[in-house]
Amino acid sequence: MREIAFIKTNKDKWLEFEQAIFGKAKKNPDEMANLYIQLMSDLSYAQTYYAKSKTVVYLNYLASNIYQKIYKTKRTEKNRLVYFFKTEVPLLLFEYRRYLLYAFVLFFATVFLGVVSAKYDADFVRLILGDGYVNQTLENIKDGNPVAIYKSGSNWGSFIGITINNLKVGMTCYIAGIFGGIGTFYISTYNAIMLGSFQYFFYQQNVFWQSVRGIWIHGAMEIFGIVIETAAGYILGASILFPQTYSRMNSFKIGFKNSFKILLSTFPFTIAAGFLEGFITRYSIDMHNWLSTFIILFTLAIISFYYLIYPIIVHKKQLLSK
Repeated sequence: MREIAFIKTNKDKWLEFEQAIFGKAKKNPDEMANLYIQLMSDLSYAQTYYAKSKTVVYLNYLASNIYQKIYKTKRTEKNRLVYFFKTEVPLLLFEYRRYLLYAFVLFFATVFLGVVSAKYDADFVRLILGDGYVNQTLENIKDGNPVAIYKSGSNWGSFIGITINNLKVGMTCYIAGIFGGIGTFYISTYNAIMLGSFQYFFYQQNVFWQSVRGIWIHGAMEIFGIVIETAAGYILGASILFPQTYSRMNSFKIGFKNSFKILLSTFPFTIAAGFLEGFITRYSIDMHNWLSTFIILFTLAIISFYYLIYPIIVHKKQLLSK
């Protein structure tokens, strides 16, 4: 690439760096760190192809200033955990919102695939869930409690075991994104097909509403969390497949850092889902309809607001503050 083309391609980005350095645009420490990584990539390229150019001098100047800005800002940052959930993650969610859309569309498309498969293949549910699980559930339906399987074990034992398992599933789904997102898609698809066939199984047994009242008390957060973890895996995969103007390694570093933060944000919701499954779901059959419905809608509203609505609010607030 000729130097003039290189400058023209990156000019707007460098101007953004200048605004961040001189306080004309507000950036948090991690955004500054990302800018620094991008700038170092550009500087490395310029040093390789335009070693004696004034472009190298200019980029060196920006890099040194951003470096100082990062450490000055990081020293003054207060309550990092609050900032992480209140501002940093929502801004990342807004930035990567199309990946959330992809994750939701693909997940629920494959849920529908699970429903159709269970409808037209009588053995499909047993293939996915296993004979033991299906037979036990059929016995529970006969006994008048379709979700009695959630009563097994103690409250604390169930809570801890379920939570550890769900965290493990979420991390596996995310890490599998390193294979260009294909591994994440496979794990997400399996879980979605299992969910669709599972719910259709209860529909076939004429206990659909009873199953919804039980499963979705914890399932609203658990399933939503899996979709967000899937989106994080897609972000990781895309950073490798589509580096854009960065080197593939720098693109991966940025993608990994940002997607991992999104993954971490799901952990409180996963833990909350485990708590509900261990302590609340087991009593769903004895609850009033209004109470179980309220818990389902309330938990769904909380996680939906945080991941779908709140990022837009934070983004608009940031624009107004500039």
